[in-house]
Amino acid sequence: MLIAAVIGFCVLLLVLAFLLPRLSTRFQRAGEKPLELGQRGASSAPGKLGQWLQRPFGKSRRAVSKSGSEGRKARSKAPF
Repeated sequence: MLIAAVIGFCVLLLVLAFLLPRLSTRFQRAGEKPLELGQRGASSAPGKLGQWLQRPFGKSRRAVSKSGSEGRKARSKAPF
């Protein structure tokens, strides 16, 4: 369920970043904040378990960041 939510948010952010690039940065930060808190909480687990638990949150944060930046990059290359 969490994977579907992250994918849906990435698609929404990609479209929003293409249509409204300045507004999309706020939405991007709002999407990264809960993932950052989850990653920070998971990292407090002892040893390798902490690294394994924080990995999905880190990859999701990277995906949200990349979708926002790719949408803004595509907008800058658009002919209009």
